[in-house]
Amino acid sequence: MEKIAIIGAGLIGCAWATVFARAGYPVALYDLDAKALENAPGQIDATLKPLLAVGLISEDPAVILKRVSFVSDLAQALQGAVLVQENVRETVDAKKEIFARLDALAPKDAILASSTSGIPASSFTESLAGRARCLVGHPINPPSLVPLVELIPAPWTDSAVMERARAIYAGAGQVPIMVKREIQGFIVNRLQGALLAEAFRLVEDGYVDSIDCDKAIKDGLGLRWAFMGPFETIDLNAPGGIRDYCQRYGPLYLDIAKQAQPRAWETPLLDQLERERLQALGGTDRPARQRWRDGRLMQLVAHKRQQESGG
Repeated sequence: MEKIAIIGAGLIGCAWATVFARAGYPVALYDLDAKALENAPGQIDATLKPLLAVGLISEDPAVILKRVSFVSDLAQALQGAVLVQENVRETVDAKKEIFARLDALAPKDAILASSTSGIPASSFTESLAGRARCLVGHPINPPSLVPLVELIPAPWTDSAVMERARAIYAGAGQVPIMVKREIQGFIVNRLQGALLAEAFRLVEDGYVDSIDCDKAIKDGLGLRWAFMGPFETIDLNAPGGIRDYCQRYGPLYLDIAKQAQPRAWETPLLDQLERERLQALGGTDRPARQRWRDGRLMQLVAHKRQQESGG
């Protein structure tokens, strides 16, 4: 297996190290912060053990962890890497600085990918000699549990680089989607943003509270969306397929869309949402609920894999 270099040993960097190491890749995890590197093995091990418990990995976590080297020298981390996954601060200046160093030090055929959640690659790679090998590889948090990764090119990214990146991520067990050109927020954040905008409007205008709005997704739409996307959903929801659905319900959705004026999320609404969320949590133990979420995600991913393999 070819070497993967992970730049930044925070939550996302450790999650990426987990993804590639469990797939058999040797991984170099780099960070300037000695404390971050010191904490990283425990963080990766804590991620791997629950995966073993639900059958998402079959190797002992200690065996997987041995594939990860923890490196404080950037040139050493990059040596021999075929893919470099960057996870530094979410600012254009920070991305420009690290990508200039990566382009200078990484092997000339290594792919340089950023985990940025919304900064287009064109804003920090334009001046680089190796800009054709740069792209965004945006994970969905946490990437060790949610397999989707959005691959977004800059205008100058080589199409062969995109295909190589797709193959590497897929080979590590992720589900890459190929975004054809840059767009603010990429794909997942834009889809989530559209749903959030409507959810906030419905609560703010007094049609529903946030608790019942959440139920509309988790006990309604979300059950279908766990294994089907929006286009397959509507294709299967009308006798004649997607065109039949659009002819039946297109006018309704057009009317709804015309009513949806953009709004800022103002303080009174945020106060209400905060009260309702604290009530739903039954206290302030958000970390415990996050651990519960991760456990549910593991069970769901395990179920989907079993079904896809014909189990």
